[in-house]
Amino acid sequence: MSSALTDRARELDTRHAGTDLRGRFRLPPGVVYLDGNSLGALPAGVAEAVADVVHRQWGSRLIASWNEAGWWDAPTRVGDRLGRLVGAAPGQVVVTDSTSVNLYKAVVGGVRLRPGRRVVLTDPGSFPTDLYVTEAAARDAGVVVERVEPSAAVARIEELGHDLALASYSSVDYRTGELWDLPALTRAAHAVGALVCWDLCHSAGVLEVGLDEHEVDLAVGCGYKYLNGGPGAPAYLYVARRHLDAFDQPLAGWNGHATPFAMAPDFVPAPGIARGRVGTPPVIGVAALDAALGAYDGVSVADARERSLSLTGFFLECLDALAPELPVATPREGHRRGSQVSVRHREAYAVVQALIARGVVGDFREPDIVRLGFAPLYLTHADVLRAAEHLRAVLDEGEFEREEFRARSTVT
Repeated sequence: MSSALTDRARELDTRHAGTDLRGRFRLPPGVVYLDGNSLGALPAGVAEAVADVVHRQWGSRLIASWNEAGWWDAPTRVGDRLGRLVGAAPGQVVVTDSTSVNLYKAVVGGVRLRPGRRVVLTDPGSFPTDLYVTEAAARDAGVVVERVEPSAAVARIEELGHDLALASYSSVDYRTGELWDLPALTRAAHAVGALVCWDLCHSAGVLEVGLDEHEVDLAVGCGYKYLNGGPGAPAYLYVARRHLDAFDQPLAGWNGHATPFAMAPDFVPAPGIARGRVGTPPVIGVAALDAALGAYDGVSVADARERSLSLTGFFLECLDALAPELPVATPREGHRRGSQVSVRHREAYAVVQALIARGVVGDFREPDIVRLGFAPLYLTHADVLRAAEHLRAVLDEGEFEREEFRARSTVT
């Protein structure tokens, strides 16, 4: 069986050789890294770019670099570069703040674009920050939140009709990797005159989101997962061009002012997407993200998606052959899954720690999810098989029963 899978991995790697971009990353030797959906690997050139910001731009040129090195314009310039990966034309994406902060802006700003409507819909299974922030933003905007599963959202949108202001959902379920139907939900919201906001944290860089194509209104996402911008990388906010002139985001900061250096006492929003800015940008973090996006130079998102589907599909084949007893939480149909495969195990945390000790890095999500992310630019089908073989060994040898693998760390 393993021999047949080895041959299959070799055949698939040959077929997809044109999108094998491991050389663009700096990965530790001997590690199969399946946690790019939590923290992306380090792309080549990022360390050098950050060093240049620190040693030359900051260390030598000091404050002159706000102008000379383009620090001030970086949030919109890098936003345009990132926008290509999510299907957004220039002038609609700004790199700024965190996903949580940007979601607050998007929800409040979205509700303000639909005055008189009373309901925001969101997914009860969303990543917790989405739930916390959406509830807080809705409360501050004077509306209520209904938690409705994405599979039932279209029907509920039709029922709510003109009571609905905004539907705010994640494109991919962070636990199971299920890909929700962004076009259908967006169309349904628009049919009743409502807006949509999508969280793209688990989508950007690995699937064709098509924000402009599907007429999405608002979107947010982080820079540190598949975009590889580094721990705590700045996030981004998308506002469709048709809404920019009226978009009234609630965090009026000086960086989002029309004339920030006039130091005017009253706020006037900047034209275009710059009004999504708030405070001084984290220049080093934006520079790291900018350099990291170079890993996608010359790569179409469609090609990355094709490789992603091949990797996840092959992993499902390996599971069927090597660990058929494990329940798979991720949809098997390619059009219904993102770029991860999640399996369930009663000792999922310990299984993950045992895998990490073997050089296969994934992560755990409550209550019983072994979550494995497949970043297409730097993983091979041979890596996929190796991960499955180590998973089988962890189960066969009962390594998940060892106490050192069951002791919880703060970050899981």
